[in-house]
Amino acid sequence: MWSCNLLNDTAGGEGQLLCQHLHLGLSTFSLLYLAVGVPVGLGCNTLLVLANLHEQSSMTMPDVYFVNMAMAGLVLSVLAPVHLLGPITSGWALWGFRSEAHITVLVLFNVASLVTMYSTALLSLDCYIERALPRTYMSSVYNTRHVCGFIWGGALLTSFSSLLFYICSHVASRIAECSKMQDTEAADAIMVFIGYLVPAVAVLYALALISRIRKEDTPLDQDAGRLDPSVHRLLVATVCTQFGLWTPHYLTLLGHTILTSRGKPVDGHALGTLLFAKDLSRLLAFSSSSAMPLLYRHINREFPSKLQRLVKKMHCGHQSCPPDQAALQQVMA
Repeated sequence: MWSCNLLNDTAGGEGQLLCQHLHLGLSTFSLLYLAVGVPVGLGCNTLLVLANLHEQSSMTMPDVYFVNMAMAGLVLSVLAPVHLLGPITSGWALWGFRSEAHITVLVLFNVASLVTMYSTALLSLDCYIERALPRTYMSSVYNTRHVCGFIWGGALLTSFSSLLFYICSHVASRIAECSKMQDTEAADAIMVFIGYLVPAVAVLYALALISRIRKEDTPLDQDAGRLDPSVHRLLVATVCTQFGLWTPHYLTLLGHTILTSRGKPVDGHALGTLLFAKDLSRLLAFSSSSAMPLLYRHINREFPSKLQRLVKKMHCGHQSCPPDQAALQQVMA
């Protein structure tokens, strides 16, 4: 975690006092998230995945994307304690800045962030397709499951280039081939472009198309197979939440890349501010893992009944449960 030791030589008494207050606030929120946010994220994301997989026949296209985001949220919830109890000069650091654990956490964090952002972007595009062309195979549940598999594969491939930069910055003195790949700023630039700019453009384009088609009444609006109107509210809330919590993280990556690309030494004040912003933005990014399942639970009207049937099935165990008429009607619909 970021420390005030970087400002010892550049900040005065007031600056040191402000720095200590900021450090105390950040540490307090980090511990609060570890005590409350991580258990909520693990529990709610697990329930979201299990409740939907228990009734796969009733899953819709948005449900598949939210299960995908919940799996990424589980990864973030597991990584949060390792990250928040580790980096750089924290008094409770469990591992060093350039250790293998640090590189592993960064790569897994990048994979989860890519899955989250691209699931949000493709959810927006598929919602537009489903709105414009109900019952089309392009946005079917079957295709969406395959798309989510490709998202994880693409995230792993994209993170592999970042992994090379991080590893070479760690072992450049021992491997001659890494002499030209020591800058982690290149990995940050790749993540900003692929992990943020591309999904942001896709989301804006999809929302613009959805807003335009919502203004036009067509015979397709009366189709019984079209998505529930609450899906639009869920989509807008998801986009605002995800990009609101992840934008600071990518802005700090961009700021770090710009500062280091100038080739000038960075003073302690600027470096301390950047590290504080990076830790704060990481905390906001981790909090998305607990915010999304709560948002899904609040807006999706079918999830409470799915959860009740899952709990009922768990109570029945291996014995056969009496048929649920509401569930049968939903599957038949």
